[in-house]
Amino acid sequence: MSEGQPMQFVPTLPPEEVARANFYGVMARLFFAPPDEALLATLAGTAEVEAEEGDFAGAWQALAQAAGQADPEAVREEFDTAFVGTGKAPVSLYTTAYTIKYTNEVPLVALRSTLAELGLGRREGVHEPEDHIAALCDVMRHLIAEQKRSLEEQRAFFERWIWPAVQPLCAAIETAGETSFYKHVARVLFHLCTIEHRAFEML
Repeated sequence: MSEGQPMQFVPTLPPEEVARANFYGVMARLFFAPPDEALLATLAGTAEVEAEEGDFAGAWQALAQAAGQADPEAVREEFDTAFVGTGKAPVSLYTTAYTIKYTNEVPLVALRSTLAELGLGRREGVHEPEDHIAALCDVMRHLIAEQKRSLEEQRAFFERWIWPAVQPLCAAIETAGETSFYKHVARVLFHLCTIEHRAFEML
């Protein structure tokens, strides 16, 4: 730094923003692939979560308790059966499956354009379409923690690409006969997004 120049400080995130980013990160990880033994143990150790919203705290505690009792192999089989399957999976984790109203709609084109405007894109070697719920949760984590985008920019992405699909997606996971552990994951995602939606409405 040259003499006489003002010092440059890198802004740090308030604790609540760190928490938001972390919750999105956990959801992204759990929907990207089944948790291994280490992740299940980590989740089990977070049974007590301070949260203003009782529904979210309860859902998180139930997930932590389920993680403590879960067998990693059984959870992997559940993930593969429910979300991968042979042929068409019983439950789709692609959000446009729940939001497309007309066969000629091409939301992925618009989503890719939005991601490009945010300076984001598909990683090399990743072949999943961008509307996978894990990818969208990771985008939110990135907007909050990495890019530190404004709440208005976060709201625009969330309300367009996540919120419309959350209720039908989580309902599909809840009612699927193939899911057990992931019912808890879906409840956490639903309550997290409900809190986010209410907060964004207040902007």
